[in-house]
Amino acid sequence: MKWLLLAFATLALPAHAYTAAELRRDCTAADDLFNAGNSPLAEGPTGPARCVGYVQGFVDGFAVGEYLADSVGVKLNAICPPDGPDATRRLVRAVMAHLDRQPPDTRATSASLVGGALSRAFPCSGSLEPRK
Repeated sequence: MKWLLLAFATLALPAHAYTAAELRRDCTAADDLFNAGNSPLAEGPTGPARCVGYVQGFVDGFAVGEYLADSVGVKLNAICPPDGPDATRRLVRAVMAHLDRQPPDTRATSASLVGGALSRAFPCSGSLEPRK
């Protein structure tokens, strides 16, 4: 019975979201590692790797959404991420540039900040019209 109460108590705790301040801190550290010629992922599951994972996960999630939209005849064309060996570095730098334009105490979610950064830095040239 005690374990059941403990299980319900832990479910009632608020979820910890990835805040804009944490995103800024982690991506700054990732950018510093990139500038030093190191991979943030080589550091293990630390803040810099969390930034890279979050940004890459966002891009991957968008790609899935774009694939699903395309399957019903809708072309999103909101983000066209870069290719190549420096793509991750370019993604992180785009997020950093966008974060630098935000107030330090922004209430925007990390997802909206990353989405805004990538859509501005890597826009697509195609139209948003559905396929015919």
